[in-house]
Amino acid sequence: MVLHSLDPDTSKALADYSPRPVAGFAPSRIVLAKGAVSSESRRQLAEKICNAYPQAEVVEALDTAHNRIRLRQTASLGLYDEGRRTLVLAEHRSAVRQSSEDGNNCPNYWHFSPYGFCPYACAYCYLAGTQGVRFSPTVKVFVNLPEILAQVDAVARRLGEPTAFYLGKLQDGLALDPLTGYSRAIVPFFARHPLARLTLLTKSADVANLLASEHRGHSHLSWTLNPPVVGEAFEQHAPPLEDRLRAIEACAAAGYPVRAVVMPIIPLPDWETIYGDFLVELFARVRLSRITLGSICSYPQALQLTEWKLGRDNPISTQLEPRRRAAGDGRRRFPRALRERIYRHLIRVIRAADADLEIGLCLEETDLTDTLRTDIVSGRCNCVL
Repeated sequence: MVLHSLDPDTSKALADYSPRPVAGFAPSRIVLAKGAVSSESRRQLAEKICNAYPQAEVVEALDTAHNRIRLRQTASLGLYDEGRRTLVLAEHRSAVRQSSEDGNNCPNYWHFSPYGFCPYACAYCYLAGTQGVRFSPTVKVFVNLPEILAQVDAVARRLGEPTAFYLGKLQDGLALDPLTGYSRAIVPFFARHPLARLTLLTKSADVANLLASEHRGHSHLSWTLNPPVVGEAFEQHAPPLEDRLRAIEACAAAGYPVRAVVMPIIPLPDWETIYGDFLVELFARVRLSRITLGSICSYPQALQLTEWKLGRDNPISTQLEPRRRAAGDGRRRFPRALRERIYRHLIRVIRAADADLEIGLCLEETDLTDTLRTDIVSGRCNCVL
């Protein structure tokens, strides 16, 4: 059976879903872009989302693609601030892709995009440096979810083996779920699929829709986590750590395989104690199936935005390698010796808590990954099975 459309029960669940405003996200403008109302089901979804934000100005741009929406601001920081307050509803016709990283240890996984960008606006945001976001930094909901899942189905069947499809590369995978209810379709789709598996990355703490969905262990849920002092300094619009931990506990209790991504690790003063205490609490609260570690690995454009927000003397910029030493993948990182010291310390803390847990490194240089291979053992990164 080829899953070209959602099954009747799932379609009805989405049609009956009542959108809820997303905590911390209050768009001042909603843009109906190309494809937003091109069918009755899409029109109904757009109408319900607009009704969830009655204070927002609704603008029609029905001939304009989702990545061509013009904003009123032109200065870079103002552009991103306006983008975070602009919600675009549109279709995305090439939402299933394979990562094509080069020059680091990324395994180049499959990913899909029912959303674009993110409402959290973290100060270190790496998405801000990607081409698709730099020129159109709006928060996006793509209304053609059945077609996107049909693309996932086609790719999975062509590959012919269990394959992870990652939701979280070009967006937060769950932040807008209270508004769309999409997980009520996505999780059951992967639950019944013979080959496709979901890996989802988020900072959200709103997991009500996940807890209402049948997953059969086919959806692997991951949370990006950092110690509270890091969150308070760099993640001001994201849910606090305690709320995320409660969300992980609830999903683990519901039988979901749960993972953690500690990234970006930022070596503030006394970072050994800060991160060590944080990891001890994490392992005391929840049993993880995998943990992935990662440091700052951003393109210059994203780091420029960080400096506009925090000033040039911020704790990230002052510790980066000089620009002339950018890595082979074009990303800037902390010095190799510092990264190695950080990883070795955190791995020791993790091993003391769970000697067998898989540990991966995210977007790290290959030579450093090879140096730490013995410590990591058979670790795989978050985005794959």
